[in-house]
Amino acid sequence: MAAVSLSVSTVKPLADRVFVKVSASEEKTAGGILLPDAAKEKPQVGEIVQVGPGKRGDDGTRYELDVKVGEKVLYSKYAGTDIKLGSDEYVLLSEKDILAIVG
Repeated sequence: MAAVSLSVSTVKPLADRVFVKVSASEEKTAGGILLPDAAKEKPQVGEIVQVGPGKRGDDGTRYELDVKVGEKVLYSKYAGTDIKLGSDEYVLLSEKDILAIVG
C-alpha cells in the first residue's frame, strides 16, 4: 500500500461530515496536580476546520449544514474517527454528533 500524505487542506469531508481540530486536554487539575497521559480524558470540544457540502434528501435536494468553519463545537464523547496530523489531533464526525456550538 502506498503512503498518503495528508494535511488539513487535503481533507475534504463528504455529505454531512465535519472535520474538527480537537482542543488541547487539561494538563493539571483545578488543585494544581499534574495529570499523567492515562488519566486525561479525551476532549469533546474543538474548532471546525472543514465542512462537507451537506446531506442530500430523498428528492435530491442538498441540505446545508448548521455549522460553519471557525465555530467551536461540543461533540459526543465516542463520536467520529480520530486523525492525527503532525502534532495536532482532529476528529471527523457527522453533523448529528455535534451537540452544541460553544463560546
